[in-house]
Order: sequence, then structure tokens, then C-alpha cells
Amino acid sequence: MAEDPYEVLGVKRDADEAAIRAAYRKLAKRHHPDLNPGNNEAAERFKQINAANDILSDPEKRGRFDRGEIDAAGNETPRGPTWRDFAEAAGREKYQGQPGFSPDDLSDILGAAFGARGGARGGGFAMRGADAQYTLTVGFVDAANGTTRRVTLPDGRTLDVRIPPGVRDGHILRLKGQGYPGHGDAPAGDALVEVVVAPHRFFRREGDDIVLDLPVTLQEAVLGTSLEVPTIKGRVRLNIPPGSGTGTRLRLRGRGVHHGHQYVDLRVVVPPGDEPELASFLKTWRPKHAVDPRAGLEEG
Repeated sequence: MAEDPYEVLGVKRDADEAAIRAAYRKLAKRHHPDLNPGNNEAAERFKQINAANDILSDPEKRGRFDRGEIDAAGNETPRGPTWRDFAEAAGREKYQGQPGFSPDDLSDILGAAFGARGGARGGGFAMRGADAQYTLTVGFVDAANGTTRRVTLPDGRTLDVRIPPGVRDGHILRLKGQGYPGHGDAPAGDALVEVVVAPHRFFRREGDDIVLDLPVTLQEAVLGTSLEVPTIKGRVRLNIPPGSGTGTRLRLRGRGVHHGHQYVDLRVVVPPGDEPELASFLKTWRPKHAVDPRAGLEEG
């Protein structure tokens, strides 16, 4: 049985759209499969988070869930007549009991009330459909390179949404005419899809540039080497010059987003455990070009 969507996202039942969106973004980024490779529990949790957001981010679905008309999985729940059913029946009897009152009269009343917004055409009521809001989580690499994801529209149809290359976290995609249907001859609303970009274990983005922190051994940093490194466009070989150290930044031209580059920041890793030969060498070694790595700290 699916969990209560409010409990899954950790929000109160009266939470507004902004609070729900913020809670979803925080959890989706933490449990995204890109950050938890091979973790089945995280993958299942990510599915639960998306299912909960699917209910609570849709005003119609949220309202139906709150009224007990659908369960946490979005399935119809069996129910008897509600106060709404009785109210609607009473309203029909009231209007139908008035001499000379017809459905056309009701249409005229609605047209007069909402005509300024929707416009009345041929004496009928017409109003543009409401916009439908969605949140779609994509991986860091997919967002950088562009991808296509499938979403379910309000009427149950599915639509393949193209995520453009380089899309940023929080970007809103507008799908014209793919929202809730309009009334009368008015057009349907739009579908507004907010893109949530999950963080990556290795990469981070700086403008259109991608940055990777690359651990290297002391030997590789001192003597130089050639290594294969990951990029958002696949693995490439990188030459590390001799005498590199922590903080050395190397550039891979054109390996960023759009016309950006990828930068590799080296991080020298000291061998764990005892290294007697290295320790013995360092005790007597004197660098040819001595440098004070803490110079300037006293000034702060």
C-alpha cells in the first residue's frame, strides 16, 4: 500500500504549493539514482517521492485525495454519496423547480459572470483552461546534454517532453495547450514543467563550465602522468604535467555545456598507512625551490 504523500514529503496537510515544491526538490536530489548507484532502497524511495509529488503538486489530484476519492497511489476509492452529491442534487431540483428555468438560462448566467475573462461565444460560456503544473527530475548529465522524458497529462495522455541541452535547475518548460481543457470553445491551458536537476557525485557546474575534482597520487603529481577522466560527453585522456599539486587546474576545451569547457582540479592524496622509504627520503630531502605553503596566513 502506498504511503501517505504528505508523510512521504514531510509536509503538513495545509502546506502551500511552494512548501510542497521545496520539500520535493530537497528529497529528490538526495535520493536520485545518480547519487546512489546500486542502492535499491534509494531507488524505491525516489519512486515514492515522485508518486507523492504527482498527487500533491496537482491541485485536482490533491483535492480528490484529501476528499478520499483516490488513494495515495492515485487509484479510485469506493465511496458512498457525499455532501457534494446531495448539494448538487438539491441544486438541480431547485433550478429545475423554477417555472421557465432551463439549462440555457444557466449558461446565460455563467456567461454574464465570466464573460469578461473567457468571452461568451454564441451566447454560451467560454473560459480558457487552467494551467497544469508538473515537477520533473533529471540527472545532471542528462540536463547538460539534453534528453527526452515522458510525463502524464491531466487527461491521462502521455507526452514526450524534450529537455534542451544545458537546462538549469528550476527552469520552467511551457507546453502550450497541454494543460486542463477549456470551457466552451476556449482553448486549453498550458502545462508548466519545472525541471529539477539532481546533483552529481563528481561534477559541478560553474556557468557553462563543468568542474571535476580529480584525486591523484603523490607520485602522479610529482612525476606527471596521463589518465582517463570522465566528462559529461564521455571519457577522455588527460595529461598531468610533472610538478602538479593540489589546486592545479587543467582545462579540457569544449567539454562543458554549450561552448563551455571542463576544468579538472587536482587533489593530491597522501598514501594511507606507513611508508618507511618515503618517510626516510623526506627527512633528508631539501627541495630545490623551497616554498612556504602557509605564507600570508599571519596577515589574516
